[in-house]
Amino acid sequence: MHVIYGGTFDPIHHGHLRLAIELKDRLGVSEVSLVPSHIPPHRGDTGATSAQRLHMLRLAVAEESGLVVDDRELRREGASYTADTLRQLRSQLGIHEPLVMVVGTDAFAGFDRWREWESIVQLAHVVVVRRPGPPLDPQGVPAKLLRERGVGESQALHRSPWGYVLELDPPLLDISATAIRERIGEGRSVRYLLPDSVWREICRLGLYGACPDGNV
Repeated sequence: MHVIYGGTFDPIHHGHLRLAIELKDRLGVSEVSLVPSHIPPHRGDTGATSAQRLHMLRLAVAEESGLVVDDRELRREGASYTADTLRQLRSQLGIHEPLVMVVGTDAFAGFDRWREWESIVQLAHVVVVRRPGPPLDPQGVPAKLLRERGVGESQALHRSPWGYVLELDPPLLDISATAIRERIGEGRSVRYLLPDSVWREICRLGLYGACPDGNV
């Protein structure tokens, strides 16, 4: 089974990495692929360039064999749409290999506004990671997908190539990339919120603002 966990990763931090490890264990796979988006269609400019975000991501997973980086969206032109990525992966994996994409409940709440959203569940399974926030609208499309396609255990994903929705409620580290960028911009340390290798690279490149003396 092939699992992809996409995001802007601006910057990659321990919350991202811990969730990726949880996914690997909960889904019973040997690897999880982290897929940085090139031009996220639902947010503004990133704080770091695509190349910088990719480099920091590779630094972050360098010593973790269960996490790999897939840079396919950075090699494509234009905005990064999930359906395009899944279609490309499906063509490489064939029709029988289970393919899983991971999304948080906050993003899943607007799933029916994604480009070609109907195609996504015909290309892959969807794993929804529960995050703090309001519940899904019971009358909305995402809640309907959970009722109609939801499964209660991860083994079901191994038995079919696509089409199921699984909710997971793993322990989450309360860390956000937005808060990290704000702290750096205010000249405060972000040590232990992200890997030291990433923090050193942020300081070396002067990303997001000032790097506090003595905290590299």
